Amino acid sequence: METRELRYFVAVADELHFGRAAQRLGIAQPPLSRAIQQLERRLGVTLLARTGRTITLTDAGSVLLREGRAALDAVDAAERRTRRAAIAATGEPGLVLVTKAGASGELLAKLLDAYAAEPGAVAVDVVLCGIAEQEPLLRDGRADVALLHRPFDSTAGLDTEELYTEGQVAVLPAGHPLTSRAQLRMADVTGLPGLPMPRWPGADGTYPDGPGPQVRDHAQLCQLIALGRAAAVLPESSRAHLRSDLATVPVLDAPMVTTVIAWPPHSRSRALAGLVRAATRL
Repeated sequence: METRELRYFVAVADELHFGRAAQRLGIAQPPLSRAIQQLERRLGVTLLARTGRTITLTDAGSVLLREGRAALDAVDAAERRTRRAAIAATGEPGLVLVTKAGASGELLAKLLDAYAAEPGAVAVDVVLCGIAEQEPLLRDGRADVALLHRPFDSTAGLDTEELYTEGQVAVLPAGHPLTSRAQLRMADVTGLPGLPMPRWPGADGTYPDGPGPQVRDHAQLCQLIALGRAAAVLPESSRAHLRSDLATVPVLDAPMVTTVIAWPPHSRSRALAGLVRAATRL
């Protein structure tokens, strides 16, 4: 299969309409229809069920949509990494590190200082992301390395080194009755009247979803908690950067969180290797 055919098919599968897909691709509809028919003949399967004006994906089409997206993402990532390698060869700034805003702040500061002292260290561009955004940036080639947090972030298919493991704390408005307790359990936090756990759009179920307001980043979450509109369970290290109008209590049965440094398994960057060594020493 050609990447062009895959892009055509993904556009049609997304739109379920040849006219809209053709407009999205910037081509005429007849060659798009012919390309999809040619792809079906080559594979020997029906990808799209056509009933009058209605188009639906067959089971085979659903599989190709999933696999085709992954293949196109890999091609796009290869292009980005190739361009980044060419830039690095000229001696221009080298590494892009992504991490979730508000997480691992103390570790990140120590890591950047330690790496800067390494012989041959290159500039590190730090990108602070919203919830569940750092992993896609690493996988699609827009970043070289990431700080991820298991079990919330998937590290499947990536090379990783574990840096540290910690417990979690309930984050509550200062003065809430539960803040006088020495410890809590998840059941104490998840059913608090008026303080629902937040919803995490785009997290694909990797973050525990509650019935409360949608949140996209750490600052938004902290403000909602301070206003008495939500509660949350976060890694212990988040305490260092919380506002004075918030309080924390350890949650005994919350899952442990492991911070890892992760990078693509095919990377051969010496600068990246130096950053990983600095991280594991810390």
